[in-house]
Amino acid sequence: MTQKTKRKAIGTVGKANLWGVHAVKEAAQNKKRTLHRLYVTENALHRNQDWVSALPSTIIETVDRKTIDKMVGQDAVHQGIALHCAPLEEEYLEDILNRDKDGLIVILDQVTDPHNIGAIMRSACAFGAQAIVVQKKHAPDPIGVLAKTASGAVEHVPYIREINLSRAIEALQGRGYSVIGLDERGTAIAPQNGKMALVLGAEGRGLRPKVADHCDILAALPTGGPIPTLNVSNAAAVAFYALSGGGA
Repeated sequence: MTQKTKRKAIGTVGKANLWGVHAVKEAAQNKKRTLHRLYVTENALHRNQDWVSALPSTIIETVDRKTIDKMVGQDAVHQGIALHCAPLEEEYLEDILNRDKDGLIVILDQVTDPHNIGAIMRSACAFGAQAIVVQKKHAPDPIGVLAKTASGAVEHVPYIREINLSRAIEALQGRGYSVIGLDERGTAIAPQNGKMALVLGAEGRGLRPKVADHCDILAALPTGGPIPTLNVSNAAAVAFYALSGGGA
């Protein structure tokens, strides 16, 4: 188990750290969040009046689209709505283990692209995963592009950053988790019950040898087309479905 340090907030507090309707709506309705300012265009305000009207009027600021573009970048698909809020309190793997529940924990080995992590988090949320565990080094904050891609899942799936993934796997195994590494050298993936952890590696490199060696099982997806590999976020979604018994 990694040493527990003083809790800190995850993410940088700044103007408009979340954007996009789904990400902002889930954050605005999360009682664990402190909301500072909601920036919204007239059109977006009209389209989202059902939930925006429940927020304190003092934090709502109607702006034009260019103002939000300047905050989040012109290439960001913000849908006319952005939020400046306090970051979520950091959670630890120990917190999840102490809940002692069956279910899935997702471990990402050197997956650092915020689009991929956000997409994986969205799928993990849909399949009821307990947490996403990433390597602390180079891991993006769960704000901005990651949160937008996750479509609100950041508010529901704990995002845990560990220094050493091999030690994190050992901690899981010590608490009864079966650890499955997704690897093309493995046997066909099969449904699982109880406590399980799925480890996914970065595209191209896959799982690092030391991380793969720590897994109880190496499992592969039954692909066979002319391009047999999948983007890591797509592979994760297929694996979640297969582990849940959906592919049986």
